[in-house]
Amino acid sequence: MFESAQVYAVLPASDLERAKRWWKTVFDLDPVDDSPGGVMLRLGPTPVLVYETQFAGTAQNTALGIDTDDLDRDMATLRDRGVTFNEYDLPGVKTENGVIDEAGMRTAWFDDSEGNIIALGQRS
Repeated sequence: MFESAQVYAVLPASDLERAKRWWKTVFDLDPVDDSPGGVMLRLGPTPVLVYETQFAGTAQNTALGIDTDDLDRDMATLRDRGVTFNEYDLPGVKTENGVIDEAGMRTAWFDDSEGNIIALGQRS
């Protein structure tokens, strides 16, 4: 049914111009398509649609996941670009220096400019 379908991520933004600046500053991404209601970015091979809505940042769950081959390198780069990694102390999830190492996966989370939670992970 979906053999030729292409999947893309969708993230809300309450301030589209701020979101575009954040994606440029943090990931050095320019829109591949830019319209008044939203922008399409490409993060690696994955298209990411960032669109304007009043409901941005209201989800309390991971909205986007990024796999990396070097978590420490990418965390250092993101920190240099102003990203602050979230610390969690929840049942079953306790980060140390922003990272949880569990079940063959090291993961860190951070928020984008709109309050969406993004996970950065490395499989071991």
